[in-house]
Amino acid sequence: MINERVTFPGAHGDELSARLSLPPDGDVVACALFAHCFTCSKDLKPVVNISRALTQQRIAVLRFDFTGLGESEGDFADTTFTSNVEDLEAAAAYMAREVEAPSILIGHSLGGAAVLQAARRIESARAVATIGAPFDPKHVKHLFSGSLEEIESRGEAEVVLAGRRFRVGRAFVEDLAEHRMEETIRELGRPLLIFHSPVDRVVGVENAQRVYEAARHPKSFVSLDRADHLLLDEADSHYVGVVLAAWAGRYLDTSPDAEIEAEEAPEGRLTTRTGAGAFRTEVVARGHALLVDEPRSVGGEELGPTPYDLLLAALGACTSMTLRMYADRKGWPLEEAVVRLEHSKIHREDEERLEEEEDARLDRIDREIELIGPLDREEREQLVEIASRCPVHRTLDTGVRISTREEPGSSR
Repeated sequence: MINERVTFPGAHGDELSARLSLPPDGDVVACALFAHCFTCSKDLKPVVNISRALTQQRIAVLRFDFTGLGESEGDFADTTFTSNVEDLEAAAAYMAREVEAPSILIGHSLGGAAVLQAARRIESARAVATIGAPFDPKHVKHLFSGSLEEIESRGEAEVVLAGRRFRVGRAFVEDLAEHRMEETIRELGRPLLIFHSPVDRVVGVENAQRVYEAARHPKSFVSLDRADHLLLDEADSHYVGVVLAAWAGRYLDTSPDAEIEAEEAPEGRLTTRTGAGAFRTEVVARGHALLVDEPRSVGGEELGPTPYDLLLAALGACTSMTLRMYADRKGWPLEEAVVRLEHSKIHREDEERLEEEEDARLDRIDREIELIGPLDREEREQLVEIASRCPVHRTLDTGVRISTREEPGSSR
């Protein structure tokens, strides 16, 4: 995905730091606004993973640091839950001005409670999703319960949360009790998706039950099994992102212009994007997105097929499509064409010997074709012969001339 560093003024004038995550080819069909968990930041790895899954479905994501957190300006001690909600409104307004108003609101932990509160004030929001969210914002008071007396007497106190020090003010504590969440959830007026782990030790799963009971349909609950509150296992955040993207698509109108643009894209035009520190590569072809990766044995994360898997997939798909087309033209009873392929490399020590042969190759693809249907022997023989005439086979067989040029990029 493309990550752009942006800033915008928060509800009370502080400059808030944000990342605008865009699809790999920059083609956006909808936007989402992400509210991170209490005392977390926009750059928490699970937030990044969820954003990546959404951008794979051409949904842009704005994730920002609340006032006084992460890279944003301001003093956290001066903030309240209400000011966090107001920061969300400011973020939505920024998106409407600079990109597109958010259609999806996503909140993690206390950020989930915040998006529930903000949804009715953000008219563009068509759907809301929460992850490990408390039913009541004042639930977070237990995180600094040992300092409540000092906060009450001195007006603020320094507390340690997740190994980091924060100054929490009396206004923050008092404001937590002011919000009537049950009524807010009941009157949400948007589809709601609730993610929660049954073993969440920070925000118990009973909170998800209360949110679900208060909400009206359409509402959905997804159990995160053994996930921790912060979704630190990459598989958990990846799962949330994939499910969230699929669910959100039900409530989004794909832009007709975006569809036309995908249909009119140059034949064969494809974009890949590989970030730093991993082999994970995003691919967009005519508006269709997928992930490509490498096995863990070579440093990958196994999040998708390898480049050679895609090479075999191209040949296999082209082969079976060609067989289908030919059989239909002839009126032959081919019910299914199944193609199985395997790629192998000829060892380096064999290279010198192979160069003496006319059709020497260092790569080998074994193709097995299964023709299902009441075909006679002659029909089967002709179909197997036709397989070698598929366009991708011919391309691989005759060779490809590759021309490479550098396009000046931008630094983000």
